Amino acid sequence: MLKLLSGTSIAVNALKLITFMKIRITQIITPSIPLAILLVASCFLLWISAFFDAHNTVLTFHQTLPVQYIQTLLQPNSLFSNLISFGLVLFNAFLLAQLNNKYTFIRTRTFLPILIFLLLLSSWQETHITNGSHITLTLIIVSLFYIFDMHRNRMAVEQAFMSTFFISLSSIIINPLIFLIPAFWIGFLQLKCLSFKTFTASLFGTITPWIFYFSIALYFQPSIHVLDFIQQNTISPLDIESLKLSNIIYIGALAISVIITLVGMFSLYNRDAIHTRNKLSFLLILLITVCAISLIFHNQVVSFFPLIALCIAILTSHPFTLKQNNFYSLLFIIFVIINIAHIISNHFI
Repeated sequence: MLKLLSGTSIAVNALKLITFMKIRITQIITPSIPLAILLVASCFLLWISAFFDAHNTVLTFHQTLPVQYIQTLLQPNSLFSNLISFGLVLFNAFLLAQLNNKYTFIRTRTFLPILIFLLLLSSWQETHITNGSHITLTLIIVSLFYIFDMHRNRMAVEQAFMSTFFISLSSIIINPLIFLIPAFWIGFLQLKCLSFKTFTASLFGTITPWIFYFSIALYFQPSIHVLDFIQQNTISPLDIESLKLSNIIYIGALAISVIITLVGMFSLYNRDAIHTRNKLSFLLILLITVCAISLIFHNQVVSFFPLIALCIAILTSHPFTLKQNNFYSLLFIIFVIINIAHIISNHFI
């Protein structure tokens, strides 16, 4: 009898703890202005703590001419470079909020996309010195505004041109991003805006930045060749043996939590408008595409992290916000703990 009462007491206390978590998560979803500032400041502290870590991050991937120019202005691993990167991340978080507000991926007010985006990039120490990758994310977010404006408009030639124009412009900084263009064509299909005119406009949008780039590059460096860009971006598949055990555990735990939230997102599909479903499906395809690119060009994997963080932030925020039950409240707490544990492991392991 005493054992039964003891077990019941533990269950009641656990339920109270989960209920308390749920209340706190509700406050985080729609925080007051002081709490929102506190959450952003906490992410900044996580970010800046990595700068004082004894293990300086070293990037080994090939650097394009624009990246080399950026590094002449911003010395990698410097405090100024870290602060500029965080400033770019804050700007991208602002654009993310505007993207969600305009196209209502989540049909209620929520702060979670911004918080998850900042948390992920604060946890991924390697991104703190890759200023070029944050600039490319800005360009990609702008292209998302254009493609989402094309919904059910087969005559949206200008939007089709500009959407791939900004993707192609980002690929000048990080070359493999050019392979996002096919994902955008799939997005044309999902958004029911694919036509001969929009497809042709997207092709011109793809080649235009590179025409200007090669024209300028050939003027200043006549010896440059197109084949040089192919040689700079050699395929280097992921070598699991090169990863630390802590990183493997983190990637596995993060992947499991993201998959669970995706299941939760799809369970809510019937309650979303058709145009919202199409946009969420496109973001999922974009996430799968960039993950595939990062596995193929693993020597440049850090460059793709900001875009991966953006997609994860939007997709996971959907069920975390709309499924306010004990399970997803607890899952959100676990998600946060996983990332903080990853930061700690980078500092001490």
